[in-house]
Amino acid sequence: MFGPAPDYLGSSWQARTLFLKDDDGGATRPDVAVLVHEADAKERVSRSGTVALYLPGFQDSFFHTEQAAAWAEYDIPLIGLEFRRSGRALRSEASRDDIRDLRVRNEEISCAIDYTKQNLGATHVILIGHSTGGLQAALWASENPGVVSSVILNSPWLDHNGPEYEKTTLTEANDHLGKVSPRLVISRLNPAYARNLHNAWHFNTAHKRVDNLKVRAGFWRTVRRAQADVAAARVRIYEPLLVAHSDRSGNYEEPSPEDLLTSDCVLNVEDMKRLAPLLSPKAQLLEISGGRHDLALSERPARDFYTRDTIEWAIRRRR
Repeated sequence: MFGPAPDYLGSSWQARTLFLKDDDGGATRPDVAVLVHEADAKERVSRSGTVALYLPGFQDSFFHTEQAAAWAEYDIPLIGLEFRRSGRALRSEASRDDIRDLRVRNEEISCAIDYTKQNLGATHVILIGHSTGGLQAALWASENPGVVSSVILNSPWLDHNGPEYEKTTLTEANDHLGKVSPRLVISRLNPAYARNLHNAWHFNTAHKRVDNLKVRAGFWRTVRRAQADVAAARVRIYEPLLVAHSDRSGNYEEPSPEDLLTSDCVLNVEDMKRLAPLLSPKAQLLEISGGRHDLALSERPARDFYTRDTIEWAIRRRR
């Protein structure tokens, strides 16, 4: 581990680099991950015994200082984990989000949790995952039962949001294509949502891009395989599970200004409601009226409801 080093989020924020060993074939240089938290994290943990670990989504990054301030009111530091080949941990533009096996990222999740326990003294870890980070959190928790106290999924990417032929025919075709040509760019995300966020929130666009958002064949292949595992109930979470989602899905192809402000214009919220019970029969759903795809970045009062309800839920379930 290297650090701490200053971070652009502010004078109280620090970044630490984790050096990784596992590889799925997508690294152009040795992989790293980056942990970001405030300098007083250990002091807060000494009082609460608890940390919250945040996993960002695809083409995403951690810049959630407002969320961190809300958790800090309970002496719980919010720690952002930048996955390998993304955000602060990107070492080569050519490998941005070139992930061929989502489970390779289990390494940095485990390393981050070990850090919170061994270096910060945490006895309780609340695992929070957004979008692809929500899928990553589910995969990790399924394979590591009993390690964290609870899991919060913020608009998790549990199924592909698109027409049926993309879920069937194209998925089958890409399963072969993604194996033989994993770096091939097969799509680009609509930049409207990322640009809309950048109008409202401050983040480094070298970490979270707002244009040219490439989707590679190998990445979509591993995502669809993981989602198939979810649909077949092969991904099970044994800790208390909260799945939070917006009250409606917007138009993901051509979102209106209202969609961008008050709906999930990236994923289908019905998929989240349908699949959450397969992750855990005791999964609880939290619907946020007017919530964006990243509920923590919603307009007010939606994000205030999300913040209040998720923190209170997690605190009640510490063990």
